[in-house]
Amino acid sequence: MRLRGFRPSWLSPKVARTEVLAGLVVALALIPEAISFSIIAGVDPRIGLFASFTMAVTIAIVGGRPAMISAATGAVALVIAPLNREHGLSYLVAAVILGGLIQVVMGSLGVAKLMRFVPRSVMVGFVNALAILIFAAQIPEMQNVPWAVYPLVAGGLALMVFFPKITKAVPAPLVSIAILTAITVAAGIAVPTVGGKGALPSSLPVPGLPDVPFTLDTLKLIAPYALAMALVGLMESLMTAKLVDDLTDTHSSKTREAIGQGIANIVTGFFGGMGGCAMIGQTMINVKNGARTRLSTFLAGVFLMVLCIVFGPIVSQIPMAALVAVMVLVAFGTFDWHSIAPATLRRMPAGELTVMAITVAAVVATHNLAIGVVLGSLTAMVIFAKRVAHLVNVTAVADPDGHQVIYSVTGELFFASSNDLVYQFNYATDPDKVIIDLTGAHIWDASSVAALDAVTTKYEARGKTVDIIGLNTHSAKMHDNLSGELASH
Repeated sequence: MRLRGFRPSWLSPKVARTEVLAGLVVALALIPEAISFSIIAGVDPRIGLFASFTMAVTIAIVGGRPAMISAATGAVALVIAPLNREHGLSYLVAAVILGGLIQVVMGSLGVAKLMRFVPRSVMVGFVNALAILIFAAQIPEMQNVPWAVYPLVAGGLALMVFFPKITKAVPAPLVSIAILTAITVAAGIAVPTVGGKGALPSSLPVPGLPDVPFTLDTLKLIAPYALAMALVGLMESLMTAKLVDDLTDTHSSKTREAIGQGIANIVTGFFGGMGGCAMIGQTMINVKNGARTRLSTFLAGVFLMVLCIVFGPIVSQIPMAALVAVMVLVAFGTFDWHSIAPATLRRMPAGELTVMAITVAAVVATHNLAIGVVLGSLTAMVIFAKRVAHLVNVTAVADPDGHQVIYSVTGELFFASSNDLVYQFNYATDPDKVIIDLTGAHIWDASSVAALDAVTTKYEARGKTVDIIGLNTHSAKMHDNLSGELASH
């Protein structure tokens, strides 16, 4: 009996070919990136390469977002660099393991659900900032270099733009890397190469425990770095997962992704790696080349080690210009050009544009995507609260016989909108009976209950009675629980 429904999609020859080739392109692009991030963290290049290998292979199995690439990253490198500089590699590795444990705990507690509070304007700013950072990272590779680098970069871009018009059977970036490498080697052109970034490993990493004293003092030392690494890594990974969801029109489990990132970092730490998170640039390469399954992620890690250990001498001769061209095209394709089109800017509310601009500016200034997302989200919340605060209306309808007045309150009552509520009533001139109708309103917090209590108190001080009617179930429960309990003593 054949279980047709259980056949993985990557077993299809066409899908498998796409996944294999995409994984190979990503592996080639990972090598110089991992080496560069190792330098940022102040560790041997092999530490970053080992981390990229273990992160990719592990996350392919336990992660929640298929086709997303996780490896050693600059954001994590920046966070843990001071710890390595001041206390050494062993403490860095211990922090990576602890950071992974924190991510597992945070993922289990549902931290991924916080992604629902990231507005679209922040997401657009995140994507645009990402594109700018990817492009900016290539600029040093084009400064103070032999003149031959520039035509090689231009040639690589031309190949990737026009080759797909001939065939899409083979990823254009892979063709570009192969052709440019062949040209530079055959012609003996002296340009910066992958080998110039650092020595490639010649063997697989070996598991082991970090050589640190297992004491409370060690925990106090590494905990701040581990927490920072966990937060930055989760933020970048979950944002990347959401971006890939949008690009591929598929849904992924953010909770599983958060836990998977933690497991991947724990495994990476035990293999002596520097830790990491989702790599947005390499993920974009993977997705743009048609990858949609975990196979491409798994093979990216496997190919990375195979390329380093088996084909190290050949890989070392790949010109950096070829990889620069790939990343420049990725940056161009990642940027949301529609978001800055004149027609879009004319129609978009000023608040949305402000949030997007703050997100981009913060990310570019700090080189930290997490900081930009947090600042952008906080700005969006403040703008939203300010906007909604003005949507509460209070209208009065007097009874013809003059014995009572009915106030109709409509809108969302919370701390920003309820502050002025107390000033919307005519305490001195209103009749003896006052009815406040909240049918068209909703009470969200204690500030709103306190404001209603203040209104009631002002009327009662003048010998008048107040009836509050029309409360929905949630509002009635909050009002019954808190009314009369919020006055200061």
